[in-house]
Amino acid sequence: MVSTVSTVAYLGLEARGVEVQCQLVPGLPNFIVVGLPDKAVAESRERVRNAIAAIGLSLPPKRITVNLSPADLPKEGSHFDLPIALALLGAMGVIDAETLAGYVVVGELGLDGRIAPTPGVLLAALHAGERELGLVCPVAQGAEAAWAGQVEVIAAPDLLAILNHFKGAAALSPPQPGEVQPPERTADLRQVKGQESAKRALEIAAAGGHNLLMVGPPGAGKSLMASCLPGILPELTPGEALETSMVASVAGTLEGGRISRARPFRNPHHSASMAALVGGGHKARPGEVSMAHLGVLFLDELPEFQRTVLDSLRQPLETGEVTVARANAHVTFPARVQLVAAMNPCRCGHLGDPALACSRAPRCAADYQAKVSGPLLDRIDLHVEVQAVTAADLVLPPPAEGSAEVAARVAAARAVQTRRYDGTRLRTNAEVDGERLEEVAGPDQAGRELLAQAAAAMKLSARGYTRVLRVARTIADLAGAERVGRVHVAEALSYRRRAPVN
Repeated sequence: MVSTVSTVAYLGLEARGVEVQCQLVPGLPNFIVVGLPDKAVAESRERVRNAIAAIGLSLPPKRITVNLSPADLPKEGSHFDLPIALALLGAMGVIDAETLAGYVVVGELGLDGRIAPTPGVLLAALHAGERELGLVCPVAQGAEAAWAGQVEVIAAPDLLAILNHFKGAAALSPPQPGEVQPPERTADLRQVKGQESAKRALEIAAAGGHNLLMVGPPGAGKSLMASCLPGILPELTPGEALETSMVASVAGTLEGGRISRARPFRNPHHSASMAALVGGGHKARPGEVSMAHLGVLFLDELPEFQRTVLDSLRQPLETGEVTVARANAHVTFPARVQLVAAMNPCRCGHLGDPALACSRAPRCAADYQAKVSGPLLDRIDLHVEVQAVTAADLVLPPPAEGSAEVAARVAAARAVQTRRYDGTRLRTNAEVDGERLEEVAGPDQAGRELLAQAAAAMKLSARGYTRVLRVARTIADLAGAERVGRVHVAEALSYRRRAPVN
C-alpha cells in the first residue's frame, strides 16, 4: 500500500505541488527518501523517526521508501518533515490515508514531536485554496495561514495533536487571521529646515512612484528626507499588502501572522553583497530589492556600494522583478520598488565650498561619481542637488507644512492614477510605457517643442525621454491638470542629470 500526502516546493513566490508517497515493503529495515531532496530534506528521516518515537510509536521492521514527486523538481527546506511523517503514519495504518488526501501539509518536526515554523506558509495556504484543499501547518503560523481566506486551516502544536484531531479525540480550533499592524511613526517633513526644492522633488517622487537621487554635502538632510518618505506615501491596498506579505513569508519574517498596510522601507548598508541586495544565495532567498516590493529601497552613500552590486539593480528597476538563474531552476521574485539614493558630491563631501573642499577638486568629484554607472543613473527619474544647511536656516521656526499636508496631495495624485489605470496592471505613472504613455502623458504643442529641444541639447536617451514624460505627467497630476503642458515639462527637465557619468 502506498500512502500519499500533498505538500509544496517553493520557487520564488510560486508554490509547486509535491506529492509525498510512502511505501512499506518486506526486507531489511531501512528508511530512504528519494526525489531530489536537499540536505535538510534528507535529514528529515532522523527527525521523523524520533518524533514518531516521542508519541509512543515505533517504525515497523520493514523497508520504508519515501518518494517526493515530481522527482525532477528540487526539494529544499525542512517543511517536508511533517508531510513525510503523516504519509508514514498513513502507511502504518495509524491515521486514515483518505483523510490526509484533503490537505496540504507543511511543517518542521522536532525530536519531541513538536511542529516548528517554516518559511512560506502563506504561499502554501494560497496554493491549498486554489486546489480547494485544507492546510495543516504549525500552530505558530496559523494566523498567517488564515489570511488566505476560505481555506480550512489546522494549526497544530505537535504531531500528537494532529492525530487526536483526525481521530476526533480533541479537535483543534481554527486560527484567526493575525493583526493588521498600525503604521510606525516616521520622521516628519517639519523637521527639515530649508531644502524646499528637495522637498518638492520628494513629493513628486512619492506621487508618481519615481526613483530619486539626492546629491549634497554631509549633514544637509538627505537621509532625514528619505526617512520622511514612508510618512507621505499612501497605505497599501489589501491586495498589495498580501503581495508584500507573501515575500515576507518566503523570507521567514512574517512574525505572528501580522500583516502591515505600511509600505516597506529597506535601508541596506553599503557593504551588502549582490545576493543580499537582489536575492540569490544557496537557497535563492529574496533580497532587499524584493523585500522592498511596492515600497522604498533607500541606498545611502550610493558610490560606496560595489559597482557590480549597483549594476545588478538595473534590470529589476526596469522590469519590476528579479530572476535568479540556477542550473536546475529559474526563480523569480517581484521587485517593483521606488529607489531613493543619496550621495555626497565627492569623497570629502564639500565640493561646492572652497574653504572645505580638498586640494584635488574638482577631479575628486569626477572620480567619486564615476563609481556609479551612467546606465543606472539614467534609470533615476529625479536628480536633485541638496544645498548645505546654513546657521540661518537652523534658527528658523519649523515650516508650516509637514508630512500630513504633503501626504494629502500625494494621495490625491495617486487616486487620479488609480482611476486612470483601472483595469490594467499599472499602478503609478512610473510604470506606464509605450503607446499608453504617449496617450496619457503626451504634452501640448508648446511642451512637445520644449521637450524636443531639451532632448537634443541634453542628449537624452530614449529611456531618459520616457522618464521625463512620466515625471511631467505626475507634476500635472499634482497640479490637477488634465493635459501635460510646457510648465510641467520644464519642471520635469530640471530634474534630469545634465552630465551623465561614464
